Amino acid sequence: MGRGTSNASFPTWSRPLLQALVLALGVLTLASLTGCYSIPQQRAAIYGVDVKSVDGSDKIDTGELEEKLATAPSPKFLALFRGVVYDYTYFDRGTLQRDLARVEAYCRARGYYEAHARAGRVHYPTRNHVKVELLVEAGEPVKVTTPVIHGVHDLDRKVLRAVKRAVAKQLVPGEPFDEEHFNDAKNDLVRTLTDRGHAFAKAESEAAVDLVAHTATIRFDVVAGPSMRFGELDIQGLDGLSPGPLRAVMGMKKGDTYSTQALDDARQAILDLGVFASVEVTPDLESGPQPDGLVPVKITVEPSRLHTVRAGFGIEFDSLRTDIHGLIGWEHRNFLGHLRVFSVETRPGVVLYPLRVNNLVAPEKPLFENRFKVELRERGLFNTRATGFIRPQLDIYPVLINPNPVPDAPVLGYGELRGAVGADNVFWRLYAALSQNVQVAYPFSYKGTLDPTLTTIVISYPELLLQLDLRDNRLHPRKGVLLASGFQVAGGPFLGDAQDVKVQPEVRGYLPLGKKVVLAGRFGAGFLFPLNYGEAVSGNAASLSARDRTRDYQITFFRGLFSGGPNSNRGYPSRGISPYGNVGFLTPEAERLRQDSNCTEDCRVPTGGFSQWEASAELRVAISGPISGATFCDMADVAPQAATLRFSHLHLSCGLGARYDTPVGPVRVDIGYRIPGAQVLGGLTPDEKEPTTLFGLPIAIAVGIGEAF
Repeated sequence: MGRGTSNASFPTWSRPLLQALVLALGVLTLASLTGCYSIPQQRAAIYGVDVKSVDGSDKIDTGELEEKLATAPSPKFLALFRGVVYDYTYFDRGTLQRDLARVEAYCRARGYYEAHARAGRVHYPTRNHVKVELLVEAGEPVKVTTPVIHGVHDLDRKVLRAVKRAVAKQLVPGEPFDEEHFNDAKNDLVRTLTDRGHAFAKAESEAAVDLVAHTATIRFDVVAGPSMRFGELDIQGLDGLSPGPLRAVMGMKKGDTYSTQALDDARQAILDLGVFASVEVTPDLESGPQPDGLVPVKITVEPSRLHTVRAGFGIEFDSLRTDIHGLIGWEHRNFLGHLRVFSVETRPGVVLYPLRVNNLVAPEKPLFENRFKVELRERGLFNTRATGFIRPQLDIYPVLINPNPVPDAPVLGYGELRGAVGADNVFWRLYAALSQNVQVAYPFSYKGTLDPTLTTIVISYPELLLQLDLRDNRLHPRKGVLLASGFQVAGGPFLGDAQDVKVQPEVRGYLPLGKKVVLAGRFGAGFLFPLNYGEAVSGNAASLSARDRTRDYQITFFRGLFSGGPNSNRGYPSRGISPYGNVGFLTPEAERLRQDSNCTEDCRVPTGGFSQWEASAELRVAISGPISGATFCDMADVAPQAATLRFSHLHLSCGLGARYDTPVGPVRVDIGYRIPGAQVLGGLTPDEKEPTTLFGLPIAIAVGIGEAF
């Protein structure tokens, strides 16, 4: 079979690239004409500030110091151009002297009371450009001795141990005396007591610094007060709404041991209902301890809008498809009372087939698609924080998984009815969801003749999702860890055409490398154990009848594992990393392929596999305001055998990305480049296929909302 002609030749892609280049140059020229600043006479713009330790040690965080200085380098527009859009910062010796005092104060606050700072060098590379070098001599630090805590000996043993742990976490004997840690130790001590019933706990702190001995003697005087319990919980401001769901999700009641953490959790749980614009949870501590040992709590809420209408549109343009779609949705957050949430959303669209980013031709046939989903959520299920849900959904869509289909290839479509019934809950930072899912997929043809061996597929499975989120922020994490896993069992007593077990664990980590830089990493795996299908994908397609082979590929399409795309390996298109096979019902020569499994490369399409691993590392850098950038490397593989992780199949992709922050998360564009020689060590295996190129280059462009991980 001849190869498809969808790859663009040089003359085809050069014009749009040149147009984009001219547009970019035009934007930069306009910016330089409308927002370009000049350096006045007798002034010097700061081009660099460097803080160095005299002894070359890492006693002082010089990077953090540089961020606190008023003597700062002139900002760069798009991290490239100084004096464009943003004005220069100018060198001033008076400001420099004040910065030297700031440096010494910073060092003293971190235990280096003998620190000395001086301007080591003020260098003028040109007449109006200056680079400043500050030298810091930290000296010997004042070190922490074992803190002494008075007034806690009558406490319960568990509470006493918790108090000592809270102080020891901040103040480690032998470490430099850090004033911030000293203050945090006092706050953590009091918080430890108020979290364990001592609502009126107070503490005084004192640090005696001996500059001769270089020691800090630390003392805390604690008044724990009596152990208290929650009194009446008075909810105000409901404006006719039912208080039942609030009391269910708060997780506390009259008579429970007083806890500041419980108050914070209750406030967040009420906000998570999505019904209230503001929530205040205020314990009555002004009257002091009462004889009954109870602390009344007032919960003041302000309802937000209970009805929301959403409308919008979007465009998807990648190596698999081009579509234009709309979005219309409606949500009621007090449906039939009791703060039930009812929402309905439809996403109609049209695929401009066969227009793709690597096939710039006029659309030949519009492929209409739609996603229609409804959700009903019941708050406070069984008078707990759990939420029950019902989620029916109807999807109509074309199956477009081959970046280079042959010109006369048929286009298969599915009408897919999904349904999920279950409940979810949050325990501290652990999210858990359990649901029963049913999926019915009915095949039809958008273009060409429908393969007669295709049948309706029914899949039924329970699913357990667990996610432990220890990150500092969900949308913009800077530090912390996220652990997640999904577990499914299909078929058997749950009926359906597919019988399998699927497990997908994942771990993510985040580490700040400065105020504007974050290192993020991710590793995930997937294990699918098919019990009544998988022969075609694992290499035994020829031994199956035409109908069994089609059924095998159909089920694997819905249940199999794939990699590639905006939230996976960004050097490949969606589903680009997968075992490939001759799937007869997706080609124009279905009958021949059922008789002869040999086919040219263009015939093979991703089928999905049974073992998956993915790894990513990303360096995120804040540039200016809502604009940030990233550099990343992704690796992934999907094997056609179960329980087989092929770490020699790297599929290594590295690239650059840009982000623009929005209230729902950053809008990002990433360009991934497949590193030559680092795709499959030792060469492609028979189940794999050489990936397609974009503009003749081994790259892919990924667009998404929210961080990749």
